[in-house]
Amino acid sequence: MKFRCERDTLAEAISITQRAVAARSGAMPVLSGIKVTAADDSIELVGSDLDLTIRVRIPAQVDSPGVSVVPAKLFDGLTSRLKPGAVTFEVTGDDAKISGGPAQVSVRLLPADDFPKVGSPEGTSVSVEAGPFAEALRQVIPAASKDDARPILTGVLLAATATGLRLVATDSYRLAVRDLPGVGLLTEGQKVLVSAKGLNEVQRVFGTGSITVTLGEREVAFASEDRSVVTRLIDGDFPNYEQLIPDGYPNRLIVAKDALEEAARLMQIVGEGRDSTPVRLTMSSEGLELSASAQERADAKETIEAKFEGTDMSVAFNPQFLLDGLAAIGGEEALLETVDPLKPATLRSTSETGGDFLYLLMPVRIS
Repeated sequence: MKFRCERDTLAEAISITQRAVAARSGAMPVLSGIKVTAADDSIELVGSDLDLTIRVRIPAQVDSPGVSVVPAKLFDGLTSRLKPGAVTFEVTGDDAKISGGPAQVSVRLLPADDFPKVGSPEGTSVSVEAGPFAEALRQVIPAASKDDARPILTGVLLAATATGLRLVATDSYRLAVRDLPGVGLLTEGQKVLVSAKGLNEVQRVFGTGSITVTLGEREVAFASEDRSVVTRLIDGDFPNYEQLIPDGYPNRLIVAKDALEEAARLMQIVGEGRDSTPVRLTMSSEGLELSASAQERADAKETIEAKFEGTDMSVAFNPQFLLDGLAAIGGEEALLETVDPLKPATLRSTSETGGDFLYLLMPVRIS
């Protein structure tokens, strides 16, 4: 096996595929590597942990076709540090010689025959625009749980609506809902629960153009001409999130999003990034005051201009959850709607383009 390709192209492909490589290979050490297949005028790189598989195909001058598995971290570190220009990859026995410019490195390969067959699901395929879909994923994925002890909450619900597609994620402390009108990814009444980890790679890998989505019984594949991400579906019933959203809100606060974000970051620093130190928002006709107190370490207050309608009140939030919501909404102004200090609040954009996204946030009980 021998091929030659541009270093930057190869380094990017390795960087993308290694994000699917198993962090702990356990009984299958070969999953700590990237499978490289050279044929015709291209090479295909595959990384997988069996739940998530990423493929990238790049152009190359192939002198001898073949298949090999290269340790991912070593492959990434070495290739990215070679001089720009052509890189030659040649396999001799159990080793691969990687050379570029004046540098030459020999790497011991993993057994290619041990690499599991990771195919793509069979089913009906539909095409969606990558840009809006990736943006919707960016907005909802932070709200998904990272606790594997609650597998249902580590997924993102994709559900067909009367007008298109809805994406929902929650970790039980916050909820993100994004509607994509006109996106016919699923049939009427259909819904699936997809791994948030896999969808996070979808939004990173595909930014422009169109994506072909193929839904199988246990997996879903997202593919373009030269890249694909295959991720697992999660079995189980997603929580009835709609009952969490209040019917109405008597209190409405409109504030510059950037100003609120900067003030919230200041409060977060006071708490030294600890989730146990909430940020308190005191809302009145005079504006908005943010405050945080970390016992005897530090205290902070900041007043910012805001428009408030309703009954004067104070409510506290986990600062990181508040910042995640502000990062997700668009526009220049944020709309915070509240009922009382103990009931869920919602964060939206005041701009018309933000009408399809809702971020619901549970308050933190304070004395």
